[in-house]
Amino acid sequence: MSTTDRIEKQVTLKAPVARVWKAISDHREFSKWFGFTLETPFVAGQPIKGTFDLEIDEAGIMEEQKKLGLVPSRVKLPRGTTVFGTVERIEPERYFSFRWVPYAIDAEADPEREPTTLVELTLEKVAGGTQLTVVESGFDRVPEHRRLRAFRMNEGGWAGQTENLKAYVERA
Repeated sequence: MSTTDRIEKQVTLKAPVARVWKAISDHREFSKWFGFTLETPFVAGQPIKGTFDLEIDEAGIMEEQKKLGLVPSRVKLPRGTTVFGTVERIEPERYFSFRWVPYAIDAEADPEREPTTLVELTLEKVAGGTQLTVVESGFDRVPEHRRLRAFRMNEGGWAGQTENLKAYVERA
């Protein structure tokens, strides 16, 4: 396994496990902090469908790729309802996982043929709240021409998403 096969982020959230669990496992709440409006509840083995809420600044994303030392690629957002990923496992108030094509907005991504990575969100009660650990693994299987770009963009993406979740669950 290479050093770019796995992303791991940890954050301590000043909220009880039950609150954080609801924010990551209820499709309506997940939609509010993640930027992708989901249509149906999460069910193990079922696809996750929805629509992107974000406006994409392609020039800004390409500039970010350059800052990361990457060969920049254009981006493409699916129009209308799309499959975001597939739920793997749900263990209430402890563990939630899904599979998706990493950095799937990369114009060079082929979501129909590319292997997926596994995203795991683990919750643990700690003093003052909940520790969330996010692990995304399997980047070594991503096609070589976009592997490093998918890894680096998702690494930054998870840093931003953990901050989004923190703000969401900690607000009064």
